[in-house]
Amino acid sequence: QVQLVESGGGLVQAGASLRLPCAASGRTFSQYNMAWFRQAPGKEREFVAAISWTGRSTHYADSVKGRFTISRDNAKNTVYLQMNSLKPEDTAVYYCAASGVVLGRTTHDYAYWGQGTQVTVSS
Repeated sequence: QVQLVESGGGLVQAGASLRLPCAASGRTFSQYNMAWFRQAPGKEREFVAAISWTGRSTHYADSVKGRFTISRDNAKNTVYLQMNSLKPEDTAVYYCAASGVVLGRTTHDYAYWGQGTQVTVSS
């Protein structure tokens, strides 16, 4: 089992950058595929990015490709989401998730979730 804690959210202007860390507890962090999802008010939670347990494979939603980068440091039990060129439509609560099985793009693929961190991008 793994517990996840996101941080790094805040209020920024359009065009700015933010980096969201997600710290994981547990000795087996390096065995989990990790992902970021986001949920805007009144909308369903949507996939943002995912990274395999080795870090060699990454996947991105089309809406963030080229602007966001997911990475991980297994020695620090942390996964990161670097967000550049932020847009108002990126405003959402961002969630970190872990899966011991698949590197998926749906919420059903991930068994463990953090509490989320709010990102607000003003125009």
